[in-house]
Formats: sequence, C-alpha cells, structure tokens
Amino acid sequence: MSYVTVKKLAKRFADNSVFADIDFTIQQGEFITLLGPSGCGKSTLLRSLAGLTPVDSGEIWVNGENITHQIAQKRGIGMVFQSYALFPNMTVAGNIAFGLKMKKINADVIQREIAQVIELVDLKGKEQHYPHQLSGGQRQRVALARALVVKPRILLLDEPLSALDAKIRKHLRQQIREIQTELNLTTIFVTHDQEEAMIMSDRIFLMNQGSIVQAGTPEEIYTQPADEFVAGFMGHYNLIEASQAKQLFNMDTEWKVAIRPESIYVKEQGRQYEPHISAPLVGTIKNHQLLGNVIRYQVKVDECQFTVDLLNRSSERLRANGSQLELLFNLNEIQPVRA
Repeated sequence: MSYVTVKKLAKRFADNSVFADIDFTIQQGEFITLLGPSGCGKSTLLRSLAGLTPVDSGEIWVNGENITHQIAQKRGIGMVFQSYALFPNMTVAGNIAFGLKMKKINADVIQREIAQVIELVDLKGKEQHYPHQLSGGQRQRVALARALVVKPRILLLDEPLSALDAKIRKHLRQQIREIQTELNLTTIFVTHDQEEAMIMSDRIFLMNQGSIVQAGTPEEIYTQPADEFVAGFMGHYNLIEASQAKQLFNMDTEWKVAIRPESIYVKEQGRQYEPHISAPLVGTIKNHQLLGNVIRYQVKVDECQFTVDLLNRSSERLRANGSQLELLFNLNEIQPVRA
C-alpha cells in the first residue's frame, strides 16, 4: 500500500481553479519533486497537503489515515518555507525548540533532540546565534532543523533554496538529500528549477495549469516527454514540425518531433557511424554560447534552427559564427510529442 495517496484533489479561489483532479501516490521514503512554472499550482498543492490551505474536494491519505480535513497540527507533517519564517527574537536553539515546547515535551528531552538535529544539519556552535547573525544558507538549515526535530512523517519543502546563491544552493540541496536518505523521510519538494529537480528527485511530478502532466523518474521525464509542454520545459529540446521531420529525416508523423541538443553530433572525418545515425545535414552556425564544459550552438539547416550541445573538450572545438558544419542525428532519440 502507498504511504501517501491523493485522490481527485481540487482547489479554487473564487472563479480561479488552482488545481483540479490531482491524483498521485507516494511510497514511504521517496523524494518527490513538484516541478513546474510559476502559477501552475504546486505551492498551493503543497500547502493543501500540510493543512494550511483547505481543499474544495478530494481526499488526502497518509499511511492509511484520511487527513483531508484534519488540522495542520495533527497531521504530523513538517514544512520548510522559502522565507525561512524564523522568529527573529529567538536564538537558533530557541527556534528549533519551538515545536517541541508547543507539544510540552520535557526540557531534558528537548535539549537532547536539539543537539541531535543541530549536528544533523551541521550548525554546531551556532546554537546561541540569532537569525540576523546567520547567512542565508544557515537560516535555511535552522528552518530545516525546526521541521525535522518534531520527527514528521512527511517533510514538505516549498522552494527553500530559491533565495540562495548558486554555490550555497548546490551544497544545501546535496545536504538535504543526504539527510532525507539517512532518515528515510518521505519528502515533497517544490521548485521551478529543472536542474534541481533532476538532481534531487526519486520521481518528478511535472505540473502545468493546475494538472500533473507527467510523473516519472528524472530520466523518464527528460528522455520521454509526454507532450510539447514537457519537451519545451525540460532542457532545451528542439521541436520540429511534422512536415520538417518528413523532409529532413523521412519520418511520417502527425505531431511535432522532439530532439535533444546532445542527440545531435558534428560529423568527424574518418569515423564510422552506426545505422541509427542519420545522413549528414549541412548547417550554418548562427551563434554560440560557451557554458563551461558545454558549447551550445544555434545551427540553421534549411528552414530549421537547431540547438546543438557539444562537450568543450578543447579550444579547437569552438567554431566561429557563420561557419558550416555537418550535423548527424541519432534517429533512435527523435520522438513524436503530442500537442
């Protein structure tokens, strides 16, 4: 039996439907990411699971218990917000202890639990600091510790890393994933960052306009997009009209086809290619971007423009705008996508 089951969940604000007919199941210990553009309903869905926003219809089950109309304090769910929501007049220890004190836990137990979670989130020595004395990453770890110390059965994370700089984000997302794995804690994480979702998740629920349009592992979502929206949202897929697919690749399809930038190669002289690699197509480089270990080209072939990603193995691979090259396509990875 699934640990979390959501059935036909719906929420409206006045005449605006935020989400409708949301169905999914989660196994215990899974790390699930709700991914999607701003305004697609993912944060409201998270708040509904937490009990902070009442739903209009549908059911939420956790470990066989219907919690749909249960108050937030009774759900056994911890939540970490984007804004940290720390008490400015309380120390790190005081902020972490707050939930335990509300439960009237013995003081000695509280101190022991604080010490354990402080070590878990790597904040030793910061116990008596106030929020204004901490960096953004440290404040976010305090918020995480406050959610963890009450031993929630589910942890909800609402874009907790979006206000942090890139280096701290990378470190903290790795730390969150390690803690979640160590505790085998069922976790639902909200983000609009595709890379973050791909790195952290066991499964991704990709949302658009109040619906889950595709659910699957990061590899499934990225390599097998269900429709044009998924292909357009994940990575930098090339979307080619059916008529162009027929002309360039002799493909018969009624839908557009999606081609990943890394599935397009530049022909190398003297190399033998497998049968599933297309005949070369001559293209002209319109522009390029150096992205560290990847060079991203925009290449025009006839009336089509392709994004092509090549590994930046040496400066010799950097080709000038306006130069021509021969492109090869992995035909096994060109796939039709419905509208």
